[in-house]
Amino acid sequence: MKAAMQSRYGGPEVIEVRDIAKPVPQEDEILVRVVATTVTLADSAFRKADPVIIRLFGGLFRPRMTILGDAIAGVVDAVGSKVTRFKIGDAVYGSVGPNLGGMAEYVRVKQDGAIVLAPDGVELAPLAGLASGYLTAMPFIRDEGQVRPGSKVLINGAAGSIGAVAVQLAKHFGAEVTAVVSGRNAEMVQALGADHVIDRTRRDFTTARAAYDVIFDAVGKSSFAKSRDALKADGIYLSTVMSFGILWDMLATRKGPKRAKLATTGLRPEADKLKDLEVLNDLLAAGAVRPVIDRRFALAAIVEAHRYVDSETKAGDVLVTM
Repeated sequence: MKAAMQSRYGGPEVIEVRDIAKPVPQEDEILVRVVATTVTLADSAFRKADPVIIRLFGGLFRPRMTILGDAIAGVVDAVGSKVTRFKIGDAVYGSVGPNLGGMAEYVRVKQDGAIVLAPDGVELAPLAGLASGYLTAMPFIRDEGQVRPGSKVLINGAAGSIGAVAVQLAKHFGAEVTAVVSGRNAEMVQALGADHVIDRTRRDFTTARAAYDVIFDAVGKSSFAKSRDALKADGIYLSTVMSFGILWDMLATRKGPKRAKLATTGLRPEADKLKDLEVLNDLLAAGAVRPVIDRRFALAAIVEAHRYVDSETKAGDVLVTM
């Protein structure tokens, strides 16, 4: 089978499509023929080990995870002898786990992992991108931010893969949502439910005073220090990007009225991810959440896909199809 692999850290050119052996599922695993996966800013960060703290998880000197890609959508190709949740031919989607490996034509997943049946009547491929953004956005919006009816929530980077889902989830939980995007994406986030839009090229959202219960920086481009004054007295600043700065802010504000938080969503227990994917199926059925696709690339064009994600101009998900 073909897989996109890297043996060193660096730019998009370090990713190479290689032929490797097709995996064989263990007795408690399923083998998924991947229809689509997604390239995210997290993939880019793991590819180039930037921020440097990523090396603590991905390998100090060279990548420990040679095949990137977490979220997938595909079809069950084979099942282990003890598998009962799935059968050959099932359409499935979800996360392959913290060791990654989804950027390949086939991938093994434990049957009790974060993988669910795809809903009937929903296009399969976009669920890979949706699962990726959702499994990050949901813990931040629901758990860390504790968004509820009447909450005033600002989402920085609201047009990205995580931000687009966060807008929809915050609205689902009853919040008043302000989306920070470039002007060209204003209509998109309004269609997703944003009540207010700030064009980041024309206005700095941090100049607001005591305006928001939650500031969710879905792209890690701001900081708690810059955003502090825009938070209400007991407001919460959330960042998706792990850095020494956010770790220090968490320690420094853990007992304060205004707090900074980071959630390592990729390291959550598989059982928790599974429960959230089951919730996602309910949200899809209710029409509360939908995928947003920017571009689709073939696996052979994986370098171009990474270059496009690195440009930080995408709106929604970048899919890689097999």
